[in-house]
Amino acid sequence: MFLSSLLVAYNDYYKDENGVKHYDYPDIWTSFAKSALTQVFLWFAVALLVVLIAIGLFVRFKKSERLKQYLTVAITLFVGFCVTVIVAMLALEFFEMAEDGAVFDIVLYPALVLAAVTLLGIGAIYTGSLCSRKTFRTVAITAASLIGAAFVAFLVCLIVYFTSGNAENNNDAEITKTENIALCLSLVGIALVIALIAIFCGRGEKKEFDTKSISYAAVCIAMSFALSYIKLWPMPQGGSVTLASLLPLMLYSYMFGVRKGVYAGLVYGVLQAVQDPWLIHPAQFLLDYPVAFAAIGVTGMFARVKKLEKVPQVQFALGAIVASVLRFASHVLSGVFAFSEYSTLDNVWIYSMGYNAFVFVDIAIVIAVGVIVFCSPSIVKQARKFHPADKATETTEENTSES
Repeated sequence: MFLSSLLVAYNDYYKDENGVKHYDYPDIWTSFAKSALTQVFLWFAVALLVVLIAIGLFVRFKKSERLKQYLTVAITLFVGFCVTVIVAMLALEFFEMAEDGAVFDIVLYPALVLAAVTLLGIGAIYTGSLCSRKTFRTVAITAASLIGAAFVAFLVCLIVYFTSGNAENNNDAEITKTENIALCLSLVGIALVIALIAIFCGRGEKKEFDTKSISYAAVCIAMSFALSYIKLWPMPQGGSVTLASLLPLMLYSYMFGVRKGVYAGLVYGVLQAVQDPWLIHPAQFLLDYPVAFAAIGVTGMFARVKKLEKVPQVQFALGAIVASVLRFASHVLSGVFAFSEYSTLDNVWIYSMGYNAFVFVDIAIVIAVGVIVFCSPSIVKQARKFHPADKATETTEENTSES
């Protein structure tokens, strides 16, 4: 009854003399649906995880030989849930943006195409990984080409949007020449630190993506993106504390290395920009989205430190802390030089650091869950199967024994 009344209240829209749509009752049904579905997905995700873990433990102790088969089924079920969350919440996000006029059509529709192509491409790549190597390569190249083309088109539209001056006007912001320079320097600085960590800590890693690394990346990105919609604590001006949404990406970095982790984080950052766009300046866009989440990819920087080999929980936690500090720095610099008008304090640095401190709450949840995950020797063993350094060591030992 309530839902029917609500939908009746959401009547129609009218256009003003400039052709801009104005809804009779904006932000009613979309806000209600987003809030309601967030709670539904939150508790469903918790229930699903509890059930899957409970069944997994039962299989582990009752019929351990069938554990691998069960894990495949469990991951498939959870990925299906993630796809449902992504489709439902992303659709509502775009409906709300269209109602509010928060993003012009020149950005909205290319972003929608990019999100659709990226998600379909990830699904196609994962499906292709289950087929022959030739089929997988064909699907991967095709999907990557389409995603790249959609991304370039999105960037072109974004540049047009920025250069028109509408980005600052729509957000009640004014970026001075000094702030413009500072934003660009901040972007270069953070990106350089991430690149240096990836180069230094990624030595010995396999450079090219193979079938497993791409398929795992697709699954982890989809899981993180879906979990990012399950918000425990949304922030008023972007950002939120989520249900360990970054854990799949961090596990991917631990498993496949820093370099691949940074790439996966970069793709995830683009999807985050589509999900919750705050677009004022090109450097601000890169700092808050692709660069900030590319920093999550450095989580695996301690995964191959031999002195910490017996404490994988510490390896994971230390990497997660470094990743969160880089993400925090990226958001803080963006806040200081692009969102200074939003500050409620005289000192914009204190305001930006205080506002973006939610990053550490979000990471604390991820670390807590990650430490529990790494308490399982079987999971640690499975994660380390993909360590390039370990594979190189095994190959050397085999060659030595043969000679």
